[in-house]
Amino acid sequence: MTKIFDKPEEFAATGLRAFNHIFQDVVRPVAGGALRAISGRKGKVTLLVGGGSGHYPTFCGYVGEGFADAVVMGDVFASPSTKSVLDIARIAHCGGGIVMGFGNYAGDNLNFGIAAERLRAEGIDTRIVTTTDDVASAPSDAHRKRRGVAGDIVVFKIMGAAADDGIDIDGVEKIGWLANDQTRSFGVAFDGCTLPGESDKLFHVAEGRMALGLGIHGEPGIAEMDFAKPSEIARLMFERVVGEAPVSSSRVAVVLNGFGSTKLEELFVLWAELEPLFSAKGLTIVAPLVGEYATSLDMAGCSLTVTWLDETLERYWRAPVNSPALRRPLIETEWVPMNAQHVERVEPTYAVEPSAVGRAAGACVGKALEALASALAEAEERLGKIDAAAGDGDHGQGMARGSSAAAEAAKKAVAAGAGPETVLAAAADAWAERAGGTSGALWGEGLRAFSSELDDAATPTAHALRQGVRRMYERITQIGKAKPGDKTIVDALAPFVETFESALGDGQPLVKAWQRAAEAAEAAAQATKDLMPGLGRAKTHGKASLGHPDAGAISMALSAEVIGSFLSTKISK
Repeated sequence: MTKIFDKPEEFAATGLRAFNHIFQDVVRPVAGGALRAISGRKGKVTLLVGGGSGHYPTFCGYVGEGFADAVVMGDVFASPSTKSVLDIARIAHCGGGIVMGFGNYAGDNLNFGIAAERLRAEGIDTRIVTTTDDVASAPSDAHRKRRGVAGDIVVFKIMGAAADDGIDIDGVEKIGWLANDQTRSFGVAFDGCTLPGESDKLFHVAEGRMALGLGIHGEPGIAEMDFAKPSEIARLMFERVVGEAPVSSSRVAVVLNGFGSTKLEELFVLWAELEPLFSAKGLTIVAPLVGEYATSLDMAGCSLTVTWLDETLERYWRAPVNSPALRRPLIETEWVPMNAQHVERVEPTYAVEPSAVGRAAGACVGKALEALASALAEAEERLGKIDAAAGDGDHGQGMARGSSAAAEAAKKAVAAGAGPETVLAAAADAWAERAGGTSGALWGEGLRAFSSELDDAATPTAHALRQGVRRMYERITQIGKAKPGDKTIVDALAPFVETFESALGDGQPLVKAWQRAAEAAEAAAQATKDLMPGLGRAKTHGKASLGHPDAGAISMALSAEVIGSFLSTKISK
């Protein structure tokens, strides 16, 4: 739902007024639209674009150097009036004629068309280029009857750069139509959009479904299908767009566009699936864009736009631009395929222990971490639900990812012939890196501290393990600042360490002492349900956590139990 507005009927006008104020380094206000902050040179072709509001940064975000000279904005999803088009065209005209650019919609064709007739009658050479890139809106043999969608940004950007380069009006018009005719787009939606002041969306997509081939004005798609994986969405859009390749060029401008509610990170994930399809097809991507460039209020979904480039189109696509929607210098970079990119990284090095005892002990540590990773993967959902009571619900995911990475790092260290200290230290660093967040840092540093008490040349002794868990506790409390009673991992770790030390001091065997300590940790973890959090995210919603144990304490107790079970299979007493 579009939520931030006062009077729905003033939504577009208020937004335009604010836009002109925010971007006054690039634009200046004019009634019903915006102009470049600094007018174009005398005699240049003026590129005037426009259409309805609700699509930001289409169309007002396109004004600036290397792009449009002016924009005319209508109400939400509505064409601007003929008068507005005329008024702004007259103000923006630099003397070299006017090219009007807009999407192929009835209202825009009517109002811009009438305005163009009147301007011609006044002696101002005026041309029209409409965008018609949406492959879902008409058959391929009726390309110029299609709707204009996200292809606007490519077509208008190329036209604007050509006009700024001094190309005359015949040339700008020709380049504009060429860019349009070589551009194709296709979109998918996961939910519809909501007009300001309305409570219901213009169309709905059922849970677990997605709409195909929709417009950007609340029109439903031409079909629906079950929600698909990113790889399947990528292939669907790619095949619909590239299947209509209008020319044989192997160089393409590509825009992956979000409709308003789909997050950039989601688009990045989709791009990772899309890019290899272009490479496999022998297409070279030139200066790609991923982001929001033609939206539809709060609609969820995305579209793929491809423009097949010749030498002229590529030169103007790469040309510098400075507008609210797009700011970049002259692009000279050649994009290499993702799988060919060199990724700089620090490769791990291991202190290799030549003794058979050390290598065997390192392998044992690796097996223990494998068992722990398996258990935490199984507990991921349960830990997430516990964490969601007053946190963000990601603890189970973090523990599963961290322990899995730790087990994998340990496996590599073992393969290199490392001993127990090196294996556990490598696992600790991998845990911290993959899990991220607070728990990742605590577990990573805790395990690294534990590893410092091990010896790469020897099998860990009961004394070494006692010192290890003590160092782990000290490091976690040092960096985390938590103390018993704060409803954190420490509430399980503290009784574990104390019980383990006490049991060993009483002469109990290692496995028995560890298992008793694990039982103490479990009891303490369950008791955290009666505590109010003193640290962490849960502190903000302290009362909500009452009656629920702390996820960090529960995962600590579970980990202790798993390692205890593992030790019981390796040590007879």
